[in-house]
Amino acid sequence: MENRRKKKIITAFFVFLGLMWLCTVISKSIYSSRLPIVSTVSAEQKYIEHIVQTDGIVVAGDKKPVTTVSGLRVESLTVQAGDSVEEGDVVFTVDTEDLQDIIEERRTAIAKLQAQIGAAERNEELARQQKALDEQRAREDYDATARREDTLVGRAANEISKVEEQMEGDGDDGYSEEALSEALQQAAYAEADARWQRDEAMKEAERRVEDTTAPDAEDASLEVSRLELGALQEELDRFQAIADAGGQIYAQQGGLVTDIYVSIGGRTSDSAAMLLSDDSVPCRFKTVISQEQKKYIGLHDTVTLKLDGSREKEMTVDYLAESDSVPGSYDVYIDLPEGVGTPGISGELRCAKSGEKQPCCVPAEAVYTVNARSYVYVAQERDGILGKEYYASQINVKIIDQNDSWAAVESALDGDSLVIASSTKELENGAAVRPAEE
Repeated sequence: MENRRKKKIITAFFVFLGLMWLCTVISKSIYSSRLPIVSTVSAEQKYIEHIVQTDGIVVAGDKKPVTTVSGLRVESLTVQAGDSVEEGDVVFTVDTEDLQDIIEERRTAIAKLQAQIGAAERNEELARQQKALDEQRAREDYDATARREDTLVGRAANEISKVEEQMEGDGDDGYSEEALSEALQQAAYAEADARWQRDEAMKEAERRVEDTTAPDAEDASLEVSRLELGALQEELDRFQAIADAGGQIYAQQGGLVTDIYVSIGGRTSDSAAMLLSDDSVPCRFKTVISQEQKKYIGLHDTVTLKLDGSREKEMTVDYLAESDSVPGSYDVYIDLPEGVGTPGISGELRCAKSGEKQPCCVPAEAVYTVNARSYVYVAQERDGILGKEYYASQINVKIIDQNDSWAAVESALDGDSLVIASSTKELENGAAVRPAEE
């Protein structure tokens, strides 16, 4: 009886131990099932390769403008961007009624300017005649003044001669020697005054002649008016030629229409109405890259280019400069071989560059950056309530270089560090995790 009782107690004890073991297993399984499952990798030595891949388009190597007279109202466009035209093809037409109004305005303006020029020419001729008359009269006055003043000087000289003759006579004239000396002095003064007056009068007469022969002040208004008339007449001839052509505007050369700057109902300007590709110049491939991409593409670098419908080819970057249309970006041009590409087709540029070999590289998705601080999670082992377990530990890193797949870092990582590359749940520093291989 006693033995049977002991057996029951022993059996109950082992049943209890089994139940405890089973509960422990179940508890551990439940605990483990709730942990984030993580995949881990070790840091590696790698070359961080940077790949720039960007789409672009083939553009004309050079362009030629289609021009016409400014101020024409566009009635219809007969081409659109991408169309191929030949020399002499109609590219757009203008409103002929509006064109006739413009022609009449130009004719009126020409008539007014011609009248102004005619009046100015007549006034110029009258001024020339008046100037010639003034010069003739001034010269006549000069000659008359010379004769008059020479006569006065001659008379004064004669008075001196008379007094001198009296002084040389026998004195029968009744004048004393003192009186004759006084008379001679006065005659000499009179002659000097006459000569001075003659010099002053001749100087004044000569100045009047000089005034009439001096060149007139330059006046370019008449010449400007003539130039304006010529320009108006040339413009009228161009308007008339367009009117004679029924308002049609033709391509001055053949090519592909690349840009159109006029619109129906709008008016032409003094710049190009549209641009045509110059078929004599090879095409170019154009793309735009970002500031970051520019670090890996430089002038004269070798890149891979693939145009639609063609194979990949190695080409050279021929032009690289900051973009005017997209601030902060850069235009890249590649000169294509003759006969390759047509303006408008698309293509893809690809450039791959590897930097120096980095001693510590981890997957890019393993690196977290918050507020300029970068870190990774490493799976480390510790004792837990159910035995040995792994937990996520943050380790600060400094990013040296990176691409879409890998990041080169400076940190306390070594070859034995288990860097967490991915997790089924959001990680927290110190939180328990379960490696995927377990």
